Amino acid sequence: MESILRHRGANPRSKQTPPGDGATGTSSFMALPTEIHLAISQQLIYPDALSLKHVNRYFYSFVDTGTKLKVDWLISRRMLHLECPAKRCDMRSDIRFCRGSVPLLMKRRREHIECESRPGLGCLVYGTKRCSTGIFAQCMYWKCLIVDTNSKKIVDNCVNEDAILNINIASPYFLLLVPTELKANQQDIERIEDRREQNPDMDAIYILSPEPHIVDCLLHDFSTRKYRSAFLVWTNLLPAELRRKIDEFPGVRQLRSSTKTLFIDFYPRESHLITFRDPWSFPVLYHRECDSLVAAHLKTTAQRIAGICITLCEYPKVRYYKPREPTWESAVLCSHLANFVQQELDMYAQWNKNFPPPSTRPQGTLLITDRAMDTISPLVHEFTYQAMAHDLLSIKEGEKVTYHTTINQGTPEAEEKDMELSDKDKIWVENRHRHMKDTIDKLMGDFRRFLEDNPHFANDADTTNLNAIRDMLAGLPQFQEMKEAYSLHLTMAQECMNIFQHQKLPDVASSEQTMATGLDEDYRKPKNVLDAVVRLLDDEAIKPADRLRLIILYVLYRDGVVLEDIKRLLAHASLPQSDISPFSALEFLGGRAIRRELKDIKPPRHILFPKDPRNAPQNEEYSLSRHDPVLKSVLENLTKGTLDSVDFPYVKPPIDPNEDLLLAQGASLRAGGPRPNWAAAGRRQTDTNRQRILVFFAGGATYSEARVAYEVSHERNKDIILATSHMLTPSLYIRQLGDLCRGRRQLDLPADRPKPRAPAHVFERPAPPPQQLQPHASLPAAPHPGAMRPPPQQQPAPSPRGPSPNHPPRVPPPPTQQMDNLSMGGGPENGTGGKLHKEKKRRNFLGMKK
Repeated sequence: MESILRHRGANPRSKQTPPGDGATGTSSFMALPTEIHLAISQQLIYPDALSLKHVNRYFYSFVDTGTKLKVDWLISRRMLHLECPAKRCDMRSDIRFCRGSVPLLMKRRREHIECESRPGLGCLVYGTKRCSTGIFAQCMYWKCLIVDTNSKKIVDNCVNEDAILNINIASPYFLLLVPTELKANQQDIERIEDRREQNPDMDAIYILSPEPHIVDCLLHDFSTRKYRSAFLVWTNLLPAELRRKIDEFPGVRQLRSSTKTLFIDFYPRESHLITFRDPWSFPVLYHRECDSLVAAHLKTTAQRIAGICITLCEYPKVRYYKPREPTWESAVLCSHLANFVQQELDMYAQWNKNFPPPSTRPQGTLLITDRAMDTISPLVHEFTYQAMAHDLLSIKEGEKVTYHTTINQGTPEAEEKDMELSDKDKIWVENRHRHMKDTIDKLMGDFRRFLEDNPHFANDADTTNLNAIRDMLAGLPQFQEMKEAYSLHLTMAQECMNIFQHQKLPDVASSEQTMATGLDEDYRKPKNVLDAVVRLLDDEAIKPADRLRLIILYVLYRDGVVLEDIKRLLAHASLPQSDISPFSALEFLGGRAIRRELKDIKPPRHILFPKDPRNAPQNEEYSLSRHDPVLKSVLENLTKGTLDSVDFPYVKPPIDPNEDLLLAQGASLRAGGPRPNWAAAGRRQTDTNRQRILVFFAGGATYSEARVAYEVSHERNKDIILATSHMLTPSLYIRQLGDLCRGRRQLDLPADRPKPRAPAHVFERPAPPPQQLQPHASLPAAPHPGAMRPPPQQQPAPSPRGPSPNHPPRVPPPPTQQMDNLSMGGGPENGTGGKLHKEKKRRNFLGMKK
């Protein structure tokens, strides 16, 4: 050891200072013997050992930070359920190991940010039961998160509160851990519209919607200095007048730390499905009395669509659906919307010169279409799991998609619960696009294997064996959620099949498939279609909603029927005559439902993708699923590069008209010519290189169309993302068709409601501080302008003890003396009166009466 000391420097014991001579903690530690230093270093965990090692050359010579210490530190963090490096660590040296997230983890520990992040851990730095040092350090790094009503829905759709807490955002969970004296300085994730307490010692992150009343609430926070500084994040582009209003606010430069626009005004629902949660879009686009709202609605929708492209770093080619026979007013909607989207993307590209960023993906395509392209698919019964469940079961769609059911029915563990249907549920993701027949077989087979792999869940488990009980308890935290998921989906599938049998949906679906495809089960021209429909209308087992769907499909199949015949069919089906509204509303979407007279023969409509009976698949097992949405043929032709540019033109036509065809065939546009297909036969594109195809369906999309996006993505090796205003079920589609025949006032559209205003407390002025009478003043203070005049108070009686140095006598001067004090003299006795007189004259100069 002495050789090491001679090599590294002087003996640390030579640095010892006499006691009481101002010796610091460092010098006293350095005065310890080398053997003690070595013993202490062997007791340290890796971050502390690394810090001690780099103090000086002396400690660098013997402090060990080898592989064993690194591994022990990672294992201890895992056992405490603390964050660990996401990537594989290189143990060969400290420099290689301290890459990625390792320095950040050590910094969080060093600053006591991780202390008491979970109950019972205490201080991870000093090993005490409570971290008193770290709490004060955390207040410097924790921030408040302020949202509004709309932005909160966007945040909740993406992350939960635990994830927000992990990035140092204050929450109620954190308030339970901090001392009482600091709870007043902490804030929950609050809405900006609510009344909130002052918190001038913390920074705030605002995630806000660009609305006028939200800006008023923000400026109120600025005016009251509610937080130390503000980091502004807008969910969409802030209008120029609102941005100017914020920029012109006094002191905004000191209060606003940064401003950022994220373009996230949409709701990802699935991995390839995005919605705007805007069911009011349907009447705005197609109702005749809403013409004044269409332009503003299309611009708002265009900003949202452009936000999706910007978020995905895509600058796509924009195409749209253009009917060849635009005989209805809304036939130009897709054209206008596509042009608005192109303008938004072009303006953003001019503002951001780095958009789009370099990528190995081919340029994407954005296809804009609307409900008029396919008016039949929302009416047909779909027998894949997701579409069938939404059609037949009472699934609640709000901020979350939930189904109320009884979990573990028939067992002591039975419980009523609202189960969420989302991408977090692996069983739902694996089976939602399967045919119901295949779904039930898959669920039952997987559940049997699950019980075989986890016998502690079986009813015949040996509860008298301690080992069996231990195994059962060990498995509960891991598999209880999986067991509930199997119970949920088995219940939903069984309920769907019960309705399928009791309501005679096989017979209904057979007629629906014939009318939707124009071919019977043998792919021939059908016969006696009306007779089959009438027989089903007579059946009492078929519910009224299905009868109405049959009549609408028959009218569309016949390309229009006389109004009197429709009334007869409704009467035969025991349906009210008010159900005539959906038939009339189909004309607003380009559908032919009502003929004026029997001889009113119109030329046949252009069919986008007519089916060839010779190439039809002969599959009797799935004969009730012969109909495919029009979107499937559109996407198949688009991915092949053969989509007709007459029906789906470009907003900006490409220079090379064969560009999409060459791309679909695997040709490189940078090379001189196309490569042979055999060169890419064994090479499949990765997810990072696949071309993106974005489809926006105005007026709502069905779950069968969402399924088609997934299927074509898998078959053609593309990333197809479907975006829409809202998801349609058959009942919602028919109800919205009926609303098109009602008056606009009856619809209660959000655009017709009073515009939201900031809450009343935003416009309240703080009460003036109470005015106190000074003992030495000769006149009372002047009242605040507009404040109520206080009632006269009686003067206190003079003290019987007489004057004293601490309590001078308070003798009120007579009125004559008060008048004398109003002179312009500069003496100390009348200085206050002179100021009041000048202030009074100044107010008179501004126009107030004397």
